[in-house]
Amino acid sequence: MYLKRINGPRAVTLPDGTVLTRADLPPESTRRWVARRKAVVVQAVNGGLITLEEALERYDLSEEEFELWRAAISEHGIPGLKVTTLQKYRHL
Repeated sequence: MYLKRINGPRAVTLPDGTVLTRADLPPESTRRWVARRKAVVVQAVNGGLITLEEALERYDLSEEEFELWRAAISEHGIPGLKVTTLQKYRHL
């Protein structure tokens, strides 16, 4: 079996005990961002599976957009990432 050489770990254990691997990451071609996919990318960066720079480049995200995802998760959990309920959680 051949494993592609990568920088960084292949899997990390998250604080809740679940294991996140590179195979769990959304495809690079992702254009439809549902809350669960956003959460996986944030967990991967926070857990050290991929770097912030790698996530921004891989998914063509801005740093501001990623930080909004991170803030929404820390304040409201995964439901805070849902577009349909975004206005409910936004403080104007």
